[in-house]
Amino acid sequence: MIRYIQHTVKYLALMLPVCLLSCNKQLDLSPTDNIIDPERTFRNVADLNGGLLGAYSRLTYNTIYTVSLVTDECMLPSENGTGGGVASYRWQIDPGNGTITASFGEYYVTIDRVNRVLAALPKVPAKGDEIAQRDQYQGELLALRAYCHFQLLQSYAQDYTPNALGVPYMDVSKISSPARNTFAEVMTRIEDDLKAAKKLIPASFDDNTHITLAAVSAIQARVALYEKKWADAVTYATETILAMPLAARNKFSAIWKDTDESEVIWKLKQMAGTNDDLIGGVYFKKRVALYVPSFELVKLFDKTNDIRYTAYIEFDDSRGAGKSVYLVNKYAGSGGNPGLADLKLFRTGEMYLIRAEAAAELGQSANAASDLNNLRAARIEGYTPQPFADKDALITAIYTERFKELAFEGHRLFDLRRRSLPVTREPEDAVNALGAVLLKPGQRGYVFPIPDAETKANKNMEQNKPY
Repeated sequence: MIRYIQHTVKYLALMLPVCLLSCNKQLDLSPTDNIIDPERTFRNVADLNGGLLGAYSRLTYNTIYTVSLVTDECMLPSENGTGGGVASYRWQIDPGNGTITASFGEYYVTIDRVNRVLAALPKVPAKGDEIAQRDQYQGELLALRAYCHFQLLQSYAQDYTPNALGVPYMDVSKISSPARNTFAEVMTRIEDDLKAAKKLIPASFDDNTHITLAAVSAIQARVALYEKKWADAVTYATETILAMPLAARNKFSAIWKDTDESEVIWKLKQMAGTNDDLIGGVYFKKRVALYVPSFELVKLFDKTNDIRYTAYIEFDDSRGAGKSVYLVNKYAGSGGNPGLADLKLFRTGEMYLIRAEAAAELGQSANAASDLNNLRAARIEGYTPQPFADKDALITAIYTERFKELAFEGHRLFDLRRRSLPVTREPEDAVNALGAVLLKPGQRGYVFPIPDAETKANKNMEQNKPY
């Protein structure tokens, strides 16, 4: 924990002298986008590491939270009287909804930090082992930039088709008024960054709080899935699976207590001492259940034999009248830090499902069924492999398995969008939804709006329909 605090302080310390210098003479101010001058801030390889860590530190759980709010994986229990996220849960969404649009700024701030370090990197001297270290940092930065742009596309692209409005792809740090690139244009730039990153990150680097070579392959697999490049999705998912096998069933629960690293490809380390801003706190805080697993989701699990049920969901019928008996357990934390849990951004379980879906689309039904059955067997005690009648049956089963396997990890809405499927809530999950039970493609909330502040400041930023 202390190591991450030190890195954060180091990043702030690097920024402070430049900010102070910029205030020395009021008549000699640099433009606001140049306050952090890369050439003066990043003078050696250690400084580059500080800048890289500063970029990583900007990532949060916003996407996980918003996906939970607007989909069928959660319900609003009557005991939640805080009002937090309620408008989003009820699909009362507009461009001024800060809960929904927070990730837009988050990812672009991260991208800007990345671009500042990348601008300085070629001019930073290095010798001996520092050369390889500098190359690795460059690879991580490129992959992080690609990841952030992809996350933006998931939430803010009008559609996941080549000519649909995407987001501006930013590869330099500057104040500007960019127009939106198409989905295909952004994906091409993402692919280029990931290919370049793969040549720079050494295979021996295995710190899963950073982007490793396996993490680059995992990002590539997810990107290929959204592009419907099925053969690429199989290739990249296979690379990741070979590098990081599935967790044994008896270790799976420990992943969510942060006591085991099995199948965790890339995670965001969370620190103690920030109890008001923890991922677990968006679901349960101070003995109040804020958002709980939907009955629809709960009913999908084999409660006796599926290890995911107890790892993801807590059943507690002693909480009293009017209280939910089901709680989100995935980010409960452990010990004296309730709600403190690392964010697992990529896991091997997802790679099995990506490869299965891609194989099904390629007509490789046996391979697809094998991956799906192998994942289930790893999670469910005594599981018997199941046959699937045809491609449609396979895809339906894979989607159901994604709902279970990736619950509360920020995938559900985007999975539905990939196939233009509506968000549906069962009656027992919609008791406090004020009629928000069917969200169709094209309606508000199905695609997130570009933030109101952004469209007002940037005349070239076109808003998503139907906002």
